[in-house]
Amino acid sequence: MSQAQIDTLASLFNDAIHTLQADGSLPADWQNNSQITRTKDLSHGDFASNIALTAAKAAKANPRQLAEKIVNALPENQDIRQIEIAGPGFINVFLNAEAKFAVLDDIFNLQDRFGLSNQFEGQKIQVEFVSANPTSSLHVGHGRGAAFGMSVSNLLEAIGYDVTREYYVNDAGRQMDILATSTYLRYLEANGEEIQFPVNGYQGDYVSDIAETLKAQHGTSYVHRFTDVAKDAPEDAQFEINADGEKVLLSGDKEAHIDGLIANSKALLGDGYELFLNAALSSILADIKDDLNDFGVRYECWFSERSIDSEIEPVLQVLDDKGYLYEKDGNIWFKSTDFGDEKDRVVRRANGQSTYFASDIAYHKNKFDRGFDKVVNVWGADHHGYVPRVKAALLALGIDAERLDVVLVQFVALWRGSEKVQMSSRSGQFVTLRELRAEVGNDAARFYYVARKPEVHIDFDLELAKSQSKDNLVYYIQYAHARVCRVLEKLATYDLTVDDAVGLAHQNLLSAPNEDELIKLLAGYPATLLRAATGYEPHVLTNYLKELAALFHGWYDTNRILPVSLTSGETPSQEEIELMQARLRLSKAVRQVLANGLSLLGLSAPSSM
Repeated sequence: MSQAQIDTLASLFNDAIHTLQADGSLPADWQNNSQITRTKDLSHGDFASNIALTAAKAAKANPRQLAEKIVNALPENQDIRQIEIAGPGFINVFLNAEAKFAVLDDIFNLQDRFGLSNQFEGQKIQVEFVSANPTSSLHVGHGRGAAFGMSVSNLLEAIGYDVTREYYVNDAGRQMDILATSTYLRYLEANGEEIQFPVNGYQGDYVSDIAETLKAQHGTSYVHRFTDVAKDAPEDAQFEINADGEKVLLSGDKEAHIDGLIANSKALLGDGYELFLNAALSSILADIKDDLNDFGVRYECWFSERSIDSEIEPVLQVLDDKGYLYEKDGNIWFKSTDFGDEKDRVVRRANGQSTYFASDIAYHKNKFDRGFDKVVNVWGADHHGYVPRVKAALLALGIDAERLDVVLVQFVALWRGSEKVQMSSRSGQFVTLRELRAEVGNDAARFYYVARKPEVHIDFDLELAKSQSKDNLVYYIQYAHARVCRVLEKLATYDLTVDDAVGLAHQNLLSAPNEDELIKLLAGYPATLLRAATGYEPHVLTNYLKELAALFHGWYDTNRILPVSLTSGETPSQEEIELMQARLRLSKAVRQVLANGLSLLGLSAPSSM
């Protein structure tokens, strides 16, 4: 049944309700919030409605008796073959054959647009995802957020939303200072200086690579020994005199160590400090962009945290004017407990520096100021405690917190068979997204990243993802698409072609139970997309594609599409040709829906495997 026919069925039930309201069987103000769902068991018809159950209380009637009244009040419709009342009062609707096959017409008419809708047309939604600190390459954990965020964005577009995909570039704050200073220290090392590199600096080889590039560009122009600190070194820089009488940075506490190195780097370099910061930032950000682009992930907006600096004080002033800020121990606090958070939060420290949370408040206000009707944040599971405080800030600013949805994505563990793969180490070496993609391919990575609910931890089996078996779900689904393509290729070897007119004229031959199930499942694709999109649940689509592929493989293995007479060199009978064309029509419909679903997940639909 097509979407238009589903709408027609809903309209028929509404007409019946109006009739019952007119005769007093139902209150005139009763609102119809019932559901029409596809049945799982073909013996229960094609669709079932719970309208009698939802209206029984208002009608002060037994649900089954009310169901009889509703059925009697339903206008006649040529698509409906039979109506039955089942169980406590469900109304089961059986379609006639022509109505059942209407979905095939929809698929061939709409092709790659089958399943799409304009239900949310005109509504703007922003999806922010990945937003990893630009301090290193993306690792496999970031890959899950990337695949999930992109799939959700595609699904939202499929139901009519105007989607903006956004990456929040955390290019300000202490982590960037650590990155810039780590790069400077490696630059000094590259120029022959002996440096006590901090244990909590960025240790990866990529930092040394950036430093080598700077050395090639600038030579020794920025080489300064820490013993050469000028008299205007910052007061909080910590030094000691070593055995040689040299003034060196005080070591010991790792936080004091890195903070001292940052302070000294800024003092030594002056304006040159920005050179090291920007070189590291641009190099790593370019790497991230290339990595995501190669993964099929794109953004309409790369939003710089630095650009929000000028908006922090104004938004804090708004909160202060509303009475939601107070001072304690020299810090400025936001009364987030007034809005359900477990404790109040610092927005400005005693040293005058605003916190990351203050920046995030300004950023989220900026999002809604840009006119988005809804905002979706895809965050790592470790941000769980951050959600209530952000929503509290929105409420304090007078913004409906329900317009912000936060999806928390759980962590990923890599396995090679029964052996767990080491993900990271203190040295800064970790399994990057690029390395994962090189081993298993984009399709397998994208599929397995979204094949489970986001709140469920993923154990990613590298060997399974590379296998060519039905246990590898992405291979199994893509193979169903390739199988149809192979049939069409074989058809040409017998000097035969697809005749859609013949297939359409004889589609009534598709009467086997598994053919009925296939057609019914194809008809459920639009509703599946809607559910997957509105629930931010791409795994609903992966499960659907798995079910469709399994049903198709089972049907294909038990039903010949090409007549057996072809293999013996005989000329097929007219009856065989008619059945073949009907089955080719069904196969092509399956292929189209598989391709549509795979495309929304960012996966390829191969013609051969």
